[in-house]
Amino acid sequence: MTDAADPLSQEIHGPTPRQILRMRAFGHKGLLFGLIVVGLLVLIALFAPVLAPHDPYAQSLMNRMVPPVFMGGSWEHPLGTDHLGRDYLSRLIYGARVSLLIGSIAALISGLIGTTMGVCAGYFGGKVDAFVTFLINVRLAMPVVLVALAVVAILGGSLTVVVCVLGLLLWDRFAVVMRASTLQVSRRDYVAAAQVIGASTPRILLTEIMPNIFNNLIVVITLEMAHAILLEAALSFLGLGVQPPTPSWGLMVSEGKNMMLFEPWLVLIPGAVLFVLVLAINLMGDGLRDVTAPEGRS
Repeated sequence: MTDAADPLSQEIHGPTPRQILRMRAFGHKGLLFGLIVVGLLVLIALFAPVLAPHDPYAQSLMNRMVPPVFMGGSWEHPLGTDHLGRDYLSRLIYGARVSLLIGSIAALISGLIGTTMGVCAGYFGGKVDAFVTFLINVRLAMPVVLVALAVVAILGGSLTVVVCVLGLLLWDRFAVVMRASTLQVSRRDYVAAAQVIGASTPRILLTEIMPNIFNNLIVVITLEMAHAILLEAALSFLGLGVQPPTPSWGLMVSEGKNMMLFEPWLVLIPGAVLFVLVLAINLMGDGLRDVTAPEGRS
């Protein structure tokens, strides 16, 4: 009887939450585009040694400034070569590693700092909230790019320094959003019920607060990851980020800017890939937010 009643029960009550989530995910074009592009670039970064046709560091002055295939070049260098004769496609593939590594680690560091501060401020309130709010105001008063330029100029440009600087500068949005979300959730009945039955504060924060603000956290993580990638590209463009000969999309744009009027592809190719990656990350985050918490959204 139970087995026979199950299909009828599903017809009466409709699809399960997991089925609804799956249908929304496959019906969201922005989410699908973002997941496909980001997933593809992650795979390219992971398998860069296999996919790259040449050594990204190998120089050949005899083959310098070879145009890409679509501008009359050869298939030996599909995207051409730079001013030192290095294969542009290989450097573009290895540059994906740098951008994704910096974006993900910087977002992770800033997320840990900002989420901890925001959740504590929203849940405990009082002096803790006032102190965290003061720190947020201090951070918002500091221009990120100028502070990053000053710190990197003092400590020297390297991959480690750029990741640490960006991770320690981009926590303010996490703190603001998590504080506001925690303030809303902490007033719910299930949080009060957990407090009444004697649940510990860490248990309430981990099992009652965090699962209910995770949707907002997803959006902020993707935004800050894209922000960190753009800041790394800007620092590398200015010569204070990742240092040569490490492949970096921002560094490739910087190296090609002097020839931009004569060989525009030197700037357009890495700039276009950077644009697509940032767009895909933002669409992926926005799509995850729509799918997991679609109330009030079309």
